[in-house]
Amino acid sequence: MPEGAIVLPKSQRHPRPGLAMEIQTFGGRSSTTPNPNSSWGLAELALRKQWSSCCQVRAPNCVRCLTIGSRHCSGAKFPLAAPFVCRTLRTSGIAESLVQEKIAAPLGALVAAGLEIGYCARTGQVDVRLSARGASSVKVVREAEAIVQKLLGAQIYGFDDETIEAVVVRLLTKRKKTLALAESCTGGCLAHRVTNVPGASVVFVGGWVTYSNEAKQKFLGVRAKTLAAHGAVSEAVAREMAGGARQQTGADFAIAVTGIAGPGGGTKEKPVGTVFIGLAGAFGTVVERRLNCFERETFKEVTAGQALEMLRTRLV
Repeated sequence: MPEGAIVLPKSQRHPRPGLAMEIQTFGGRSSTTPNPNSSWGLAELALRKQWSSCCQVRAPNCVRCLTIGSRHCSGAKFPLAAPFVCRTLRTSGIAESLVQEKIAAPLGALVAAGLEIGYCARTGQVDVRLSARGASSVKVVREAEAIVQKLLGAQIYGFDDETIEAVVVRLLTKRKKTLALAESCTGGCLAHRVTNVPGASVVFVGGWVTYSNEAKQKFLGVRAKTLAAHGAVSEAVAREMAGGARQQTGADFAIAVTGIAGPGGGTKEKPVGTVFIGLAGAFGTVVERRLNCFERETFKEVTAGQALEMLRTRLV
């Protein structure tokens, strides 16, 4: 549990407990951050000792107003000995070990000054968490962030809770560009992630899940001779899928994915996990080959993330 946090106990109605603590933001203001994934029917006696009087106005720094409502609040400001600042930088396409190798030594002096570095690795992504406590925490974390951004550069795709699909939608919106999708092995995962982002309708034109060869030919214009010569899982087919999706919709960009999710269907030349990702735009069409050796659901998520990252790097 984070130092200085208070456990918000579970109840019969809300069986999951939560945490609440006050942090110092970059703007210099204090804010209270209860766990957004839980809500609590708090016992009065459990928290009376922490607060002495009610703010009555649902103040932004009143923990109890945020968690159970001001009419029940018997306390005002959350007690915290020292401000706490945290910043997360989200990266893609780089291994955790390489991230550490690049940033650990340059951040050494700031670590001695109180900086804490945390790494959270997930498939295809690594989060770097920079945090500090005390009067100089804002300065320490800002300096650390500047160093990490300089060292990792474009491999940083977002900050804090940002998802790569949200970043892509934001960049497309900013540049007034549109996107179409042609999926096979991801089975709609790409479209699902893009349409999870509020405002995606401004940039997302539409897409297809062309699982069969016949669908690839009918809807995307993939040529029968291309399929016969190279197979559905190939650079040539990914190229024609992306180009066809862009031509059919008039979108500025089109992404295509075709691969072997497994567990069967692999060959020596194209083992299970092989995937081709095509990206079409005014620059032409480029295709990348990846090997994602995961079970099917993870394969789809990782491939979708790689496709979105491929587009993001074109937009930045």
